[in-house]
Amino acid sequence: MTHSPTRPSTAQRAAATAGAVLLRALFGTLRLRVTDESGFLQAPPPRPVIFAFWHNRILAITAGFRRVYPAGRPGVLVLTSASKDGMWLGELAGRLGLGSVRGSSSRRGATALRELLERVEAGYDIAITPDGPRGPKYHLGSGLVYLAAKAEIPIIPCHAVFQRAVRLRSWDNFTIPQPFSRLDLRLGPALRVPPALDDAAFEEERRKIESVLRIGAD
Repeated sequence: MTHSPTRPSTAQRAAATAGAVLLRALFGTLRLRVTDESGFLQAPPPRPVIFAFWHNRILAITAGFRRVYPAGRPGVLVLTSASKDGMWLGELAGRLGLGSVRGSSSRRGATALRELLERVEAGYDIAITPDGPRGPKYHLGSGLVYLAAKAEIPIIPCHAVFQRAVRLRSWDNFTIPQPFSRLDLRLGPALRVPPALDDAAFEEERRKIESVLRIGAD
């Protein structure tokens, strides 16, 4: 059964606009330090990539990408869930200069995958939080690996370390950097998933990528 994504009301759109204004103000105070081990920023590849990072790092990665994402590329699309939480994230992403595709492994998964593959063919980079939208925290689901194999594009693991931050009491301890603090953003070496894998090899790739993303996670 296909579920339609939750649609925002006029009031919710207004609230997302106000939230984006506050976030842009917060992002402007952060002292950003970027380490690019992937080479993406220095020499952007002609084909799209998948940026992968944990759900609680969404604000940190967004803040960093607003400053350093290369000009001239079609843009980044964030995979968000079809739920109310995903609706809010999609609305905020749009007001912060990112696009979104609604879906998850549990709702609209096949539809979202088709949309993502179409967007990849159009040249868009994709951003995925593989433990979202409900966790478990720091557990990598299969969707990221499947998309990388199907689209035959690399995964760039993204890590964020906070000098000072507020951690919410949510399932993922969603993290908000404090104003005027330093944010360290690291793009790890690109990871490639072979296009044809049996179940055992697929699980090995999933575990490998999960272990890479967990480096430095707290």
